[in-house]
Amino acid sequence: MDERLGLRERKKRESRRRIADVASGLFIERGFDNVTIAEVAEAANVARMTVFNYFPRKEDLFLDRHADLIDDLRRTIRDREPGESVVAAVRRHLHELLETQHPLSGARDGTEHFYQIVDASPALVRRTLEHTRELADALTELLESEVEPGRQAEVVANLIATAVTIVPRVAVDKLIAGHPGEQVRREQVDVIDQTFDLLEGGIGQYGR
Repeated sequence: MDERLGLRERKKRESRRRIADVASGLFIERGFDNVTIAEVAEAANVARMTVFNYFPRKEDLFLDRHADLIDDLRRTIRDREPGESVVAAVRRHLHELLETQHPLSGARDGTEHFYQIVDASPALVRRTLEHTRELADALTELLESEVEPGRQAEVVANLIATAVTIVPRVAVDKLIAGHPGEQVRREQVDVIDQTFDLLEGGIGQYGR
């Protein structure tokens, strides 16, 4: 039974990724606001309802990695080393994203084209703002169960969600401005550390 469930979940993830990739290709080629869900479904060779089953909102077809971000941060905080604070664990995770040039690091060559499409669409911009709130809510729920319930968990979660949103955007803006990728990635090490040094001064012991 466990193997069947694992296979089913893996197939669902693969289908979700394939639909998102097809949609992203159309959005990049024609612009986000110029592509319909019906056209995505046709290009992905699936029913229109199938697209909605995986992505209730059109914006999430293009911003599909937000779910990965939430899952990765949950895992990072939940599996942190004994004695490692929540802030230290998230700092480490962002350095790992940067080192591997993960798309979520914001410092991967080509990422600027993705964000230029986002910035050109009011609907996508609004959705990214909602994502920060959704991330903060998800982290609040996790911290209340993993560390302690109460207002402190909410404050820490919102600070981390804001930092995790701001840090990659620094790299993206430099890439959009035409800075060389290697330079951006070198400078991004300090961007991460300077941001999380500020957090260490206030919530550095949280969850240690």
